[in-house]
Amino acid sequence: MSLERINPAELSPPTGFSHAVAATGTRLVFLAGQTALDASGTVVGATLPEQFECALANLLAALAAAGGAPADLARVTVYATDVAAYRTHAAELGRVWRRLAGRDYPAMALVGVVRLWDEEALVELDGVAVLP
Repeated sequence: MSLERINPAELSPPTGFSHAVAATGTRLVFLAGQTALDASGTVVGATLPEQFECALANLLAALAAAGGAPADLARVTVYATDVAAYRTHAAELGRVWRRLAGRDYPAMALVGVVRLWDEEALVELDGVAVLP
């Protein structure tokens, strides 16, 4: 399996994402949306950074259970109930990402939403990984 991160010079420099990711491998893993739910199904964390960390940890736990690692992520979509707050906390969220997932960034998108399934949830992440 290999992921080639493609960041053309004619596009703005990517910060915390890759513009494109080309993948070769034998197993696709589609990761369901993960929020800041703990094992009992309760949303934990009062702030966006706290919830982002838990949601990312949940996404990575699902990926690990499928036999993958953060570097196998080809695509992640972030759904946030407050895009302005996401931008305000972007540096802190980036530090959380690098600590949990490293610096091999997938292709990413941020989508503003009115609300998530659990009313207390501020952020949700889903993704696609390519495994060998």
